[in-house]
Amino acid sequence: MSAAKPQGTMLGHPKGLFLLFTTELWERFSYYAMRAILVLYLVDAVQSQGGHGLGWTQADALNLYGTFTGLVYLTPLIGGWLADTFLGQRKAIIIGGALMAAGQFILGTPHAWVQGMETEVFYVGLGVLILGNGLFKPNISTMVGDLYEEGDHRRDGAFTIFYMGINVGAFLSGIIVGSVVAYFDGNFQAGFICAGIGMVISLIIQFLFAQKLLGDIGRTPAAQLEKQRAAEKGEVRKEPLTKVERDRIKVIMIMGLFTIIFWAGFEQAGGLMNLFTNDFTDRMIGTWEVPTTWFQSLNAMFIVIFAPVVASIWVRLGDREPNSPVKFALGLVLLATGFLFMIGAVLEMGGDASAKSSMWWLVGAYFFHTMGELCLSPIGLSMVTKLAPLRIASLMMGAWFLFVAAANKIGGIIGSFIGHGGEKEEQLANAMSIFAGIAITAALSGVILYFMADKLVDWMHGAEDSHHTEEEALEEEIAITAEHEAIKR
Repeated sequence: MSAAKPQGTMLGHPKGLFLLFTTELWERFSYYAMRAILVLYLVDAVQSQGGHGLGWTQADALNLYGTFTGLVYLTPLIGGWLADTFLGQRKAIIIGGALMAAGQFILGTPHAWVQGMETEVFYVGLGVLILGNGLFKPNISTMVGDLYEEGDHRRDGAFTIFYMGINVGAFLSGIIVGSVVAYFDGNFQAGFICAGIGMVISLIIQFLFAQKLLGDIGRTPAAQLEKQRAAEKGEVRKEPLTKVERDRIKVIMIMGLFTIIFWAGFEQAGGLMNLFTNDFTDRMIGTWEVPTTWFQSLNAMFIVIFAPVVASIWVRLGDREPNSPVKFALGLVLLATGFLFMIGAVLEMGGDASAKSSMWWLVGAYFFHTMGELCLSPIGLSMVTKLAPLRIASLMMGAWFLFVAAANKIGGIIGSFIGHGGEKEEQLANAMSIFAGIAITAALSGVILYFMADKLVDWMHGAEDSHHTEEEALEEEIAITAEHEAIKR
């Protein structure tokens, strides 16, 4: 096989990085545009009643949302295996992207064309989208790392640039899709088509520039490359896990349980909090109403602004920097703080469902949730790579994503406790109970984890020790956040 090399550099990085940056920007735009309107579409009245949706209850919609986001984390395990074993990353991205575009366009099929079969068409579109996500999601970020030789100091900066693309796409998605839906008088099909167009742009960019800018990166399945390396080095003898390795795996498993609690609360953003924004929040600025989906862009905006700030704080603390379990605990407490703002929003309404709460409660909630994410989520991914024994590293990473998948499904179930229809006052009271329950659970979990931290650090057996200059440490902190964003989103 000819070994075509990637061509040229831009801003000190391979040009292929900016190809992947743009590809991922439009793919994330597509995904988050669809995510922003999914539950709104499900609960909107059916067309015969003057709406554009499927007329589901909020409970059913949130249950479906939890299943969808859970599968978004499960299918990449299969897609990654297919790419590593048979397809190669480049083919997996093209096939996955095509399926995702097809799924979006199926979701955007006008109801008049499929009268009486709207729900069946919806399930087909969602299923195709999930399958495509499984092939696309795990492979694009892996190719970023493959642009650089082992030990290349530019790799950390590359993930920082890449994650900017992710969050720019996520930020623009809620604003653009909300504007499109509003322009077409609440027609969510126009929003899905808008998301599909974003995915098509991503595919076109890959078709036009991938071979020129990436060379042969991602063309050969990783399993074939691994067999070649194993043949050169000789067969590696399998050995039982040592006590140190077993202790480190225990840390991963325990921290995984806490990460379920965090993400089950955090993922209310696209579900219950999205519905609360739509139904119970005063979104008026003068005579103009802020589209509900615009609030879905707050998380991405806060990440871009504050990720370097948080990374800098950890570095400047030096020897006083909290260890990973304490950062996890802080993330849980910040999540709880965010839900105190949601409780404040409900209390402002005084139990009157005809009243509206201030949108600033939502802004505060999303801010503290993002701060919690920046404390917790990058640490989780980094911790698995540090603690997992090399020979089962992929298995441990898969287990970590299973925790996140479970969290998303559990989050959907929790949100569904808002109930199946009923009076608005009842829904408001149920929302209050859910917000309070998550806040209490997250806060107590943070306290418990804080007091477990020293023991967990002992079980890490020095895996957290590092010896970097301040500049190197800052670059690494930002890159850890960036690499997590690339995989988590």
